[in-house]
Amino acid sequence: MAKEVLLPELAESVVEGEILKWLVQEGDTITAEQPLCEVMTDKVTVELPSPYAGTLTKRLAQEGDVVAVHAAIAIIEDGSGATQAAGSTAQALQTTAENPTTTDTLPVTAQEERSIVESGNTTDDADDTSLFKAFAGDETVKMPVLSGAARTETAAPRTDGRVLAVPAARQLARELGLDITQVPGSGPNGRVRVLDVHQHAAAQQQPAAPAAKATPGAGMPVPPVQYKTPKGYEDRETRVPLRGMRRAISNQMLASHLYTVRTLTVDEVNLTKLVQFRARIKGEAEANGVKISYLPFIFKAISTALRKFPSLNSSFDEATQEIVLKDYVNLGMAVATDAGLMVPVIRDVNTKSVMTLAREISDIGGRAKDGKLKPEEMAGSTFSVTNIGSIGALFSFPIINVPDAAIMGVHSIVKRPIVNDRDEIEVAHMMYLSLSFDHRLVDGAEAARFCKEVIRLLENPDRLMLEAM
Repeated sequence: MAKEVLLPELAESVVEGEILKWLVQEGDTITAEQPLCEVMTDKVTVELPSPYAGTLTKRLAQEGDVVAVHAAIAIIEDGSGATQAAGSTAQALQTTAENPTTTDTLPVTAQEERSIVESGNTTDDADDTSLFKAFAGDETVKMPVLSGAARTETAAPRTDGRVLAVPAARQLARELGLDITQVPGSGPNGRVRVLDVHQHAAAQQQPAAPAAKATPGAGMPVPPVQYKTPKGYEDRETRVPLRGMRRAISNQMLASHLYTVRTLTVDEVNLTKLVQFRARIKGEAEANGVKISYLPFIFKAISTALRKFPSLNSSFDEATQEIVLKDYVNLGMAVATDAGLMVPVIRDVNTKSVMTLAREISDIGGRAKDGKLKPEEMAGSTFSVTNIGSIGALFSFPIINVPDAAIMGVHSIVKRPIVNDRDEIEVAHMMYLSLSFDHRLVDGAEAARFCKEVIRLLENPDRLMLEAM
Protein backbone atom coordinates (compact mmCIF):
# COMPACT_ATOMS: atom_id res chain seq x y z
CA MET A 1 0.00 0.00 0.00
CA ALA A 2 1.27 3.47 -0.87
CA LYS A 3 1.65 5.72 2.16
CA GLU A 4 2.66 9.36 2.38
CA VAL A 5 5.47 10.57 4.62
CA LEU A 6 4.50 13.95 6.05
CA LEU A 7 6.84 16.56 7.50
CA PRO A 8 6.09 16.41 11.24
CA GLU A 9 6.04 19.24 13.76
CA LEU A 10 9.68 19.03 14.80
CA ALA A 11 9.28 21.63 17.54
CA GLU A 12 6.68 23.98 18.94
CA SER A 13 5.76 26.90 16.64
CA VAL A 14 7.75 25.42 13.72
CA VAL A 15 5.72 25.80 10.50
CA GLU A 16 8.19 24.69 7.84
CA GLY A 17 11.48 22.92 7.26
CA GLU A 18 14.14 22.82 4.58
CA ILE A 19 15.14 19.49 3.05
CA LEU A 20 18.91 19.67 3.30
CA LYS A 21 19.89 16.18 2.20
CA TRP A 22 18.16 12.95 1.22
CA LEU A 23 19.75 9.91 2.86
CA VAL A 24 17.89 7.33 0.72
CA GLN A 25 17.20 7.08 -2.99
CA GLU A 26 14.02 6.26 -4.87
CA GLY A 27 13.69 2.49 -5.10
CA ASP A 28 15.60 1.85 -1.86
CA THR A 29 14.18 -0.63 0.64
CA ILE A 30 13.93 1.01 4.06
CA THR A 31 13.06 -0.03 7.60
CA ALA A 32 10.86 1.74 10.11
CA GLU A 33 12.76 4.50 11.94
CA GLN A 34 15.53 4.52 9.33
CA PRO A 35 16.66 8.11 8.66
CA LEU A 36 15.15 9.38 5.41
CA CYS A 37 16.54 12.88 5.12
CA GLU A 38 18.10 15.79 6.97
CA VAL A 39 15.68 18.63 7.72
CA MET A 40 16.61 22.06 8.97
CA THR A 41 14.18 24.16 10.97
CA ASP A 42 14.87 27.13 13.27
CA LYS A 43 18.62 26.69 12.73
CA VAL A 44 18.62 23.07 13.94
CA THR A 45 19.32 20.14 11.61
CA VAL A 46 17.63 16.84 12.45
CA GLU A 47 17.37 13.46 10.76
CA LEU A 48 13.77 12.57 9.91
CA PRO A 49 13.08 8.85 10.54
CA SER A 50 10.74 6.84 8.34
CA PRO A 51 7.36 6.10 9.94
CA TYR A 52 6.99 2.98 7.78
CA ALA A 53 8.99 0.06 6.41
CA GLY A 54 8.87 -0.62 2.69
CA THR A 55 10.18 0.84 -0.56
CA LEU A 56 10.66 4.54 -1.18
CA THR A 57 8.84 4.93 -4.48
CA LYS A 58 8.84 8.71 -4.81
CA ARG A 59 10.59 11.71 -3.30
CA LEU A 60 8.08 14.56 -3.47
CA ALA A 61 10.45 17.26 -2.18
CA GLN A 62 13.95 17.94 -3.46
CA GLU A 63 17.06 19.03 -1.61
CA GLY A 64 16.80 22.76 -0.96
CA ASP A 65 12.98 22.76 -0.97
CA VAL A 66 11.28 24.51 1.95
CA VAL A 67 8.27 22.40 2.89
CA ALA A 68 5.31 23.25 5.12
CA VAL A 69 4.65 21.17 8.23
CA HIS A 70 2.24 18.28 7.48
CA ALA A 71 3.03 18.44 3.74
CA ALA A 72 3.93 15.19 1.98
CA ILE A 73 7.64 14.79 1.20
CA ALA A 74 7.76 11.15 0.06
CA ILE A 75 5.71 8.07 -0.78
CA ILE A 76 6.53 4.64 0.64
CA GLU A 77 5.07 1.36 -0.64
CA ASP A 78 4.73 -1.01 2.31
CA GLY A 79 4.02 -4.09 0.19
CA SER A 80 0.65 -4.84 1.77
CA GLY A 81 -1.02 -5.09 -1.64
CA ALA A 82 -3.59 -2.38 -0.98
CA THR A 83 -2.11 -0.07 -3.58
CA GLN A 84 -5.24 0.78 -5.48
CA ALA A 85 -6.36 3.82 -3.50
CA ALA A 86 -5.42 6.42 -6.06
CA GLY A 87 -6.25 4.07 -8.92
CA SER A 88 -9.64 3.21 -7.47
CA THR A 89 -10.39 6.90 -7.17
CA ALA A 90 -9.62 7.46 -10.83
CA GLN A 91 -11.72 4.43 -11.75
CA ALA A 92 -14.59 5.73 -9.63
CA LEU A 93 -14.39 9.07 -11.38
CA GLN A 94 -14.44 7.30 -14.76
CA THR A 95 -17.45 5.21 -13.68
CA THR A 96 -19.27 8.34 -12.60
CA ALA A 97 -18.62 9.94 -15.95
CA GLU A 98 -19.93 6.87 -17.78
CA ASN A 99 -22.96 6.44 -15.50
CA PRO A 100 -23.91 9.95 -14.39
CA THR A 101 -27.15 8.87 -12.74
CA THR A 102 -25.53 6.53 -10.24
CA THR A 103 -24.14 7.17 -6.78
CA ASP A 104 -20.59 5.90 -6.31
CA THR A 105 -18.25 5.49 -3.35
CA LEU A 106 -14.86 7.03 -3.03
CA PRO A 107 -12.04 6.45 -0.49
CA VAL A 108 -11.68 8.61 2.62
CA THR A 109 -9.35 8.14 5.58
CA ALA A 110 -10.81 7.09 8.93
CA GLN A 111 -9.13 10.06 10.57
CA GLU A 112 -10.60 12.35 7.96
CA GLU A 113 -14.07 10.89 8.48
CA ARG A 114 -13.82 11.66 12.19
CA SER A 115 -12.69 15.21 11.51
CA ILE A 116 -15.59 15.70 9.12
CA VAL A 117 -18.08 14.52 11.72
CA GLU A 118 -16.52 16.60 14.49
CA SER A 119 -16.45 19.74 12.40
CA GLY A 120 -20.06 19.33 11.37
CA ASN A 121 -19.31 19.32 7.63
CA THR A 122 -22.11 18.26 5.33
CA THR A 123 -21.74 15.50 2.77
CA ASP A 124 -21.18 18.26 0.26
CA ASP A 125 -17.90 19.19 1.95
CA ALA A 126 -17.04 15.66 3.01
CA ASP A 127 -17.05 14.11 -0.43
CA ASP A 128 -14.66 16.77 -1.68
CA THR A 129 -12.26 16.21 1.20
CA SER A 130 -12.36 12.49 0.52
CA LEU A 131 -11.44 13.09 -3.10
CA PHE A 132 -8.60 15.37 -2.04
CA LYS A 133 -7.22 12.69 0.28
CA ALA A 134 -7.87 9.83 -2.10
CA PHE A 135 -5.27 11.10 -4.56
CA ALA A 136 -2.67 10.64 -1.80
CA GLY A 137 -3.42 6.90 -1.42
CA ASP A 138 -4.46 6.81 2.25
CA GLU A 139 -6.07 3.81 3.94
CA THR A 140 -9.68 3.87 2.88
CA VAL A 141 -13.21 3.40 4.08
CA LYS A 142 -16.27 3.81 1.91
CA MET A 143 -18.30 6.96 1.94
CA PRO A 144 -21.19 7.94 -0.31
CA VAL A 145 -20.44 10.54 -2.96
CA LEU A 146 -22.95 12.35 -5.11
CA SER A 147 -22.74 11.47 -8.78
CA GLY A 148 -21.64 13.98 -11.34
CA ALA A 149 -25.21 14.37 -12.60
CA ALA A 150 -26.53 15.14 -9.15
CA ARG A 151 -23.88 17.81 -8.77
CA THR A 152 -24.56 19.39 -12.10
CA GLU A 153 -28.26 19.65 -11.38
CA THR A 154 -27.62 21.73 -8.25
CA ALA A 155 -24.97 23.93 -9.76
CA ALA A 156 -25.85 27.58 -10.14
CA PRO A 157 -23.57 30.58 -10.68
CA ARG A 158 -23.30 33.25 -8.02
CA THR A 159 -24.02 36.83 -8.92
CA ASP A 160 -22.49 38.62 -5.93
CA GLY A 161 -18.88 38.38 -7.12
CA ARG A 162 -17.76 35.96 -4.39
CA VAL A 163 -16.54 32.42 -4.89
CA LEU A 164 -18.00 29.51 -2.95
CA ALA A 165 -15.40 26.78 -2.44
CA VAL A 166 -14.65 24.10 0.11
CA PRO A 167 -11.39 24.67 2.07
CA ALA A 168 -9.66 21.67 0.51
CA ALA A 169 -10.38 23.05 -2.96
CA ARG A 170 -8.94 26.45 -2.05
CA GLN A 171 -5.80 24.79 -0.66
CA LEU A 172 -5.34 22.65 -3.75
CA ALA A 173 -5.85 25.65 -6.04
CA ARG A 174 -3.15 27.57 -4.16
CA GLU A 175 -0.72 24.66 -4.43
CA LEU A 176 -1.37 24.39 -8.16
CA GLY A 177 -1.08 28.13 -8.69
CA LEU A 178 -4.67 28.38 -9.98
CA ASP A 179 -7.00 31.32 -9.65
CA ILE A 180 -9.95 29.90 -7.71
CA THR A 181 -12.26 32.44 -9.34
CA GLN A 182 -11.58 30.85 -12.73
CA VAL A 183 -12.52 27.31 -11.63
CA PRO A 184 -16.10 26.31 -12.61
CA GLY A 185 -17.92 24.93 -9.56
CA SER A 186 -20.23 21.94 -9.82
CA GLY A 187 -21.56 22.05 -6.26
CA PRO A 188 -24.71 23.74 -4.92
CA ASN A 189 -24.84 27.40 -5.89
CA GLY A 190 -21.68 26.91 -7.92
CA ARG A 191 -19.54 25.75 -5.03
CA VAL A 192 -16.02 24.74 -6.14
CA ARG A 193 -14.98 21.26 -5.11
CA VAL A 194 -11.63 19.48 -5.15
CA LEU A 195 -12.69 17.49 -8.20
CA ASP A 196 -13.45 20.73 -10.01
CA VAL A 197 -9.91 21.98 -9.29
CA HIS A 198 -8.36 18.75 -10.55
CA GLN A 199 -10.43 18.85 -13.72
CA HIS A 200 -9.61 22.53 -14.30
CA ALA A 201 -5.90 21.82 -13.77
CA ALA A 202 -6.04 18.89 -16.17
CA ALA A 203 -7.76 21.03 -18.78
CA GLN A 204 -4.95 23.55 -18.55
CA GLN A 205 -2.33 20.77 -18.44
CA GLN A 206 -0.97 21.92 -15.10
CA PRO A 207 0.52 19.03 -13.07
CA ALA A 208 -0.28 18.77 -9.39
CA ALA A 209 2.33 19.94 -6.90
CA PRO A 210 3.55 17.01 -4.78
CA ALA A 211 4.36 19.09 -1.72
CA ALA A 212 3.57 22.52 -0.35
CA LYS A 213 6.76 24.43 -1.07
CA ALA A 214 7.61 27.94 -0.05
CA THR A 215 8.58 30.24 -2.89
CA PRO A 216 11.95 31.95 -2.26
CA GLY A 217 11.25 35.39 -0.88
CA ALA A 218 7.56 34.64 -0.30
CA GLY A 219 6.08 36.80 2.42
CA MET A 220 9.03 39.18 2.39
CA PRO A 221 8.53 42.88 1.71
CA VAL A 222 9.55 43.84 -1.82
CA PRO A 223 12.60 46.12 -1.65
CA PRO A 224 12.20 49.49 -3.37
CA VAL A 225 15.44 48.92 -5.29
CA GLN A 226 16.06 45.54 -6.89
CA TYR A 227 19.65 44.36 -7.29
CA LYS A 228 21.04 44.37 -10.82
CA THR A 229 24.45 43.18 -11.92
CA PRO A 230 26.51 46.08 -13.28
CA LYS A 231 26.94 45.89 -17.02
CA GLY A 232 30.14 44.09 -17.97
CA TYR A 233 30.44 42.21 -14.67
CA GLU A 234 28.01 39.37 -15.41
CA ASP A 235 30.74 36.70 -15.43
CA ARG A 236 32.43 37.99 -12.28
CA GLU A 237 29.73 37.20 -9.73
CA THR A 238 28.84 34.02 -7.89
CA ARG A 239 25.25 33.50 -6.73
CA VAL A 240 24.57 31.33 -3.69
CA PRO A 241 20.98 30.32 -2.84
CA LEU A 242 19.74 31.62 0.52
CA ARG A 243 19.35 28.25 2.23
CA GLY A 244 20.03 26.38 5.42
CA MET A 245 21.51 28.27 8.34
CA ARG A 246 21.88 31.54 6.44
CA ARG A 247 18.19 31.47 5.49
CA ALA A 248 17.16 30.81 9.11
CA ILE A 249 19.34 33.68 10.33
CA SER A 250 17.96 35.97 7.62
CA ASN A 251 14.36 35.22 8.60
CA GLN A 252 15.07 35.78 12.30
CA MET A 253 16.87 39.06 11.68
CA LEU A 254 14.10 40.32 9.41
CA ALA A 255 11.49 39.42 12.03
CA SER A 256 13.49 41.35 14.62
CA HIS A 257 13.68 44.37 12.32
CA LEU A 258 9.99 44.32 11.45
CA TYR A 259 8.49 43.48 14.85
CA THR A 260 10.57 45.37 17.39
CA VAL A 261 11.27 49.04 18.04
CA ARG A 262 14.97 48.54 18.74
CA THR A 263 16.77 51.05 20.92
CA LEU A 264 20.30 50.97 22.37
CA THR A 265 21.80 51.95 25.69
CA VAL A 266 25.52 51.58 26.46
CA ASP A 267 27.42 51.53 29.75
CA GLU A 268 30.73 50.25 31.09
CA VAL A 269 31.67 48.04 34.00
CA ASN A 270 34.85 47.77 36.06
CA LEU A 271 35.57 44.02 36.26
CA THR A 272 38.80 44.28 38.25
CA LYS A 273 37.36 42.58 41.36
CA LEU A 274 35.67 39.90 39.23
CA VAL A 275 38.95 39.19 37.41
CA GLN A 276 40.64 38.70 40.77
CA PHE A 277 37.76 36.57 42.13
CA ARG A 278 37.79 34.29 39.07
CA ALA A 279 41.57 33.89 39.36
CA ARG A 280 41.13 32.67 42.97
CA ILE A 281 38.52 30.00 42.15
CA LYS A 282 39.76 28.97 38.69
CA GLY A 283 42.06 26.24 39.98
CA GLU A 284 39.38 24.72 42.21
CA ALA A 285 36.89 24.77 39.34
CA GLU A 286 39.31 23.04 36.98
CA ALA A 287 40.00 20.39 39.63
CA ASN A 288 36.29 19.61 39.47
CA GLY A 289 36.34 19.44 35.70
CA VAL A 290 34.80 22.88 35.16
CA LYS A 291 36.28 25.48 32.81
CA ILE A 292 35.00 28.73 34.25
CA SER A 293 34.84 31.85 32.09
CA TYR A 294 33.26 35.22 32.82
CA LEU A 295 29.97 34.26 31.17
CA PRO A 296 28.52 32.32 34.16
CA PHE A 297 28.98 35.40 36.36
CA ILE A 298 27.42 37.64 33.70
CA PHE A 299 24.48 35.22 33.31
CA LYS A 300 23.96 35.17 37.07
CA ALA A 301 24.09 38.96 37.36
CA ILE A 302 21.60 39.37 34.50
CA SER A 303 19.15 36.80 35.93
CA THR A 304 19.33 38.48 39.35
CA ALA A 305 18.75 41.95 37.86
CA LEU A 306 15.80 40.71 35.80
CA ARG A 307 13.92 39.98 39.04
CA LYS A 308 13.98 43.71 39.79
CA PHE A 309 13.17 44.77 36.24
CA PRO A 310 10.65 42.22 34.87
CA SER A 311 9.77 44.23 31.77
CA LEU A 312 13.12 43.19 30.28
CA ASN A 313 12.13 39.56 30.82
CA SER A 314 8.93 39.84 28.79
CA SER A 315 7.55 39.30 25.30
CA PHE A 316 4.79 40.86 23.23
CA ASP A 317 2.07 38.55 21.92
CA GLU A 318 1.27 40.14 18.57
CA ALA A 319 -1.85 38.00 18.06
CA THR A 320 -3.55 38.91 21.35
CA GLN A 321 -1.87 42.32 21.86
CA GLU A 322 -0.75 41.30 25.34
CA ILE A 323 2.51 41.78 27.23
CA VAL A 324 3.72 38.45 28.61
CA LEU A 325 5.69 38.76 31.88
CA LYS A 326 7.66 35.64 32.82
CA ASP A 327 8.45 34.20 36.23
CA TYR A 328 11.39 32.24 34.86
CA VAL A 329 14.70 33.22 33.28
CA ASN A 330 15.86 31.33 30.20
CA LEU A 331 18.90 32.98 28.65
CA GLY A 332 19.64 32.63 24.96
CA MET A 333 23.38 32.44 24.31
CA ALA A 334 24.59 33.55 20.89
CA VAL A 335 27.22 31.11 19.57
CA ALA A 336 29.27 31.72 16.43
CA THR A 337 29.67 28.46 14.48
CA ASP A 338 31.13 27.58 11.09
CA ALA A 339 27.57 27.29 9.78
CA GLY A 340 26.43 30.65 11.21
CA LEU A 341 25.07 32.22 14.38
CA MET A 342 23.04 29.98 16.70
CA VAL A 343 21.24 30.91 19.93
CA PRO A 344 20.80 27.88 22.22
CA VAL A 345 19.01 28.41 25.50
CA ILE A 346 20.19 27.90 29.09
CA ARG A 347 17.02 27.29 31.11
CA ASP A 348 16.09 28.47 34.63
CA VAL A 349 19.32 30.42 35.06
CA ASN A 350 17.95 32.09 38.20
CA THR A 351 17.88 28.73 40.02
CA LYS A 352 21.41 27.55 39.17
CA SER A 353 24.83 28.14 40.69
CA VAL A 354 27.75 29.71 38.86
CA MET A 355 29.48 26.32 38.66
CA THR A 356 26.38 24.65 37.22
CA LEU A 357 26.03 27.43 34.67
CA ALA A 358 29.68 27.07 33.71
CA ARG A 359 29.14 23.38 32.95
CA GLU A 360 25.98 24.00 30.92
CA ILE A 361 27.48 26.90 28.97
CA SER A 362 30.49 24.78 28.02
CA ASP A 363 28.31 21.80 27.08
CA ILE A 364 25.69 23.57 25.00
CA GLY A 365 28.25 25.85 23.35
CA GLY A 366 30.32 22.86 22.27
CA ARG A 367 27.31 20.97 20.91
CA ALA A 368 26.17 24.08 19.04
CA LYS A 369 29.51 24.26 17.25
CA ASP A 370 29.33 20.53 16.46
CA GLY A 371 25.78 20.86 15.10
CA LYS A 372 24.36 18.47 17.71
CA LEU A 373 21.67 20.63 19.32
CA LYS A 374 18.08 19.42 19.66
CA PRO A 375 15.24 21.67 18.37
CA GLU A 376 13.90 22.27 21.87
CA GLU A 377 17.29 23.62 22.95
CA MET A 378 16.89 26.52 20.53
CA ALA A 379 13.50 27.71 21.78
CA GLY A 380 12.03 29.38 24.84
CA SER A 381 14.50 32.16 25.65
CA THR A 382 13.28 35.11 27.72
CA PHE A 383 16.41 37.30 27.34
CA SER A 384 19.56 36.84 25.28
CA VAL A 385 23.29 37.49 25.64
CA THR A 386 25.85 37.83 22.87
CA ASN A 387 29.52 37.62 23.84
CA ILE A 388 30.91 39.55 20.90
CA GLY A 389 33.95 40.43 22.98
CA SER A 390 35.20 36.85 22.77
CA ILE A 391 36.48 37.66 19.27
CA GLY A 392 37.84 41.05 20.21
CA ALA A 393 34.94 43.43 19.52
CA LEU A 394 34.97 46.62 21.53
CA PHE A 395 31.40 47.74 20.82
CA SER A 396 28.22 46.55 19.02
CA PHE A 397 24.49 47.15 18.53
CA PRO A 398 23.00 43.65 19.10
CA ILE A 399 19.84 42.62 17.24
CA ILE A 400 17.01 41.44 19.50
CA ASN A 401 16.30 37.72 19.37
CA VAL A 402 12.51 37.93 18.93
CA PRO A 403 10.25 37.36 20.76
CA ASP A 404 12.59 38.46 23.59
CA ALA A 405 12.27 42.03 24.79
CA ALA A 406 16.02 42.64 25.02
CA ILE A 407 19.54 41.37 24.39
CA MET A 408 22.78 42.35 26.10
CA GLY A 409 26.10 42.45 24.29
CA VAL A 410 29.22 41.90 26.38
CA HIS A 411 32.49 43.01 24.88
CA SER A 412 36.25 42.78 25.24
CA ILE A 413 37.77 43.18 28.68
CA VAL A 414 40.59 45.69 28.28
CA LYS A 415 42.95 47.41 30.66
CA ARG A 416 42.33 51.15 30.73
CA PRO A 417 43.34 53.99 33.04
CA ILE A 418 40.49 55.29 35.21
CA VAL A 419 40.13 57.75 38.06
CA ASN A 420 39.20 55.95 41.29
CA ASP A 421 37.21 57.22 44.29
CA ARG A 422 40.37 58.77 45.73
CA ASP A 423 40.94 60.81 42.57
CA GLU A 424 43.88 58.59 41.68
CA ILE A 425 44.61 57.20 38.25
CA GLU A 426 44.76 53.42 38.22
CA VAL A 427 44.63 50.63 35.69
CA ALA A 428 41.34 48.72 35.65
CA HIS A 429 39.80 45.84 33.69
CA MET A 430 36.97 47.59 31.83
CA MET A 431 34.22 46.22 29.60
CA TYR A 432 31.39 47.84 27.64
CA LEU A 433 27.83 46.57 27.92
CA SER A 434 25.40 47.32 25.11
CA LEU A 435 21.72 46.66 25.74
CA SER A 436 19.29 46.54 22.82
CA PHE A 437 15.66 46.61 23.91
CA ASP A 438 12.19 46.83 22.42
CA HIS A 439 10.99 50.32 23.30
CA ARG A 440 7.37 49.16 23.10
CA LEU A 441 7.95 47.06 26.22
CA VAL A 442 10.81 48.79 28.03
CA ASP A 443 11.27 52.47 28.82
CA GLY A 444 14.69 54.01 28.39
CA ALA A 445 15.05 54.89 32.07
CA GLU A 446 14.23 51.33 33.13
CA ALA A 447 16.74 49.92 30.64
CA ALA A 448 19.44 52.20 32.06
CA ARG A 449 18.59 51.21 35.65
CA PHE A 450 18.73 47.54 34.65
CA CYS A 451 22.24 48.05 33.25
CA LYS A 452 23.32 49.79 36.46
CA GLU A 453 22.04 46.83 38.51
CA VAL A 454 24.00 44.36 36.37
CA ILE A 455 27.08 46.58 36.75
CA ARG A 456 26.66 46.76 40.54
CA LEU A 457 26.57 42.98 40.80
CA LEU A 458 29.51 42.38 38.47
CA GLU A 459 31.67 44.99 40.20
CA ASN A 460 31.00 43.31 43.55
CA PRO A 461 31.21 39.52 43.03
CA ASP A 462 30.79 38.85 46.76
CA ARG A 463 27.44 40.65 46.66
CA LEU A 464 26.55 38.77 43.48
CA MET A 465 27.12 35.41 45.19
CA LEU A 466 24.92 36.49 48.14
CA GLU A 467 22.06 38.15 46.26
CA ALA A 468 21.86 35.48 43.59
CA MET A 469 20.96 32.78 46.15
